[in-house]
Amino acid sequence: MSNIIEELKQKISGKGLKIVFPESHDERIIEAALRLCSEGQIQPVLIGNIKDIPSKYDVSHCQMIDPNEYGDFDKMVASFVERRKGKTTVEEAKQILLNENYFGTMLVYMNIVDGLVSGATRSTGETVRPALQIIKTKPGTSRTFGYFLMRKGTDKYIFADCAINPNPTAEQLAEFAIESAKAAAMFGIKPKVAMLSFSTNGSAETEESEKVKLATKIAKEKNSGYEIDGEMQFDAAFVPSVGQKKYPKSAVAGKANTFIFPDLNSGNIGYKIAQRMGGFEAMGPILAGLNKPVNDLSRGCSTEDVYKTAIITATQAIK
Repeated sequence: MSNIIEELKQKISGKGLKIVFPESHDERIIEAALRLCSEGQIQPVLIGNIKDIPSKYDVSHCQMIDPNEYGDFDKMVASFVERRKGKTTVEEAKQILLNENYFGTMLVYMNIVDGLVSGATRSTGETVRPALQIIKTKPGTSRTFGYFLMRKGTDKYIFADCAINPNPTAEQLAEFAIESAKAAAMFGIKPKVAMLSFSTNGSAETEESEKVKLATKIAKEKNSGYEIDGEMQFDAAFVPSVGQKKYPKSAVAGKANTFIFPDLNSGNIGYKIAQRMGGFEAMGPILAGLNKPVNDLSRGCSTEDVYKTAIITATQAIK
């Protein structure tokens, strides 16, 4: 994965991007932040009290913000209350924004930083919920979703959704297809998007296969400029000879590199089979569909995972 990360570092170099880390008490976060500081492509912003940083770490070159001492806290509270449109009072907002994840998400929303990375010590819900309440999804996108960048040797693929939505609608699958194509392009992949099913080009007619067929139709009607086709089985999407036999008129069949799974069961199982049995490196889940980038770490993440996720998050922030 290092070559991909090096390519992304070139994209973000010199842009002065700031990534906020709400979990400054965690040593993996601190070590990743220090590495980012030393390299200079990203300015990490740590949320918390410097007294909670273990003495063995010198974070003097990293920006650190304590919500309890933040000079623009009242301005942030007012912005949060306005964003919540009557769902939160001023007094409630003052308490909520002492939570580091909410505070960090507001820094992203107010354009003080460019993205957020959290989840090393918190659940996915604790990271995603503030993002959905404050940052919200992009226009034309109803849901956020999680994709994985799968890599083995020089081969790179996108698998989605593998993390968030148990049973997406046809409209949502169409959204995932277009946003996943954008993600593929960000990683230097010329996207060819396959809408996966147990059916290929009408070989079965069930509620499940018809949903994928409809999702393909909706995605194509959006005229995104990306090559998207389906419904198709994985072998028809991936193996040229099978694609030519089963779906001969498709520009995607047998050539796909971006795979949209019909539900979370298949997506999550699929990426783990590729990872554990196929020997692919899986980076993610990387969240897509939000107005600004927020990414969720695994609680079992390493310092290296935090570092790479920060670089990906910064790349997502480039307009």
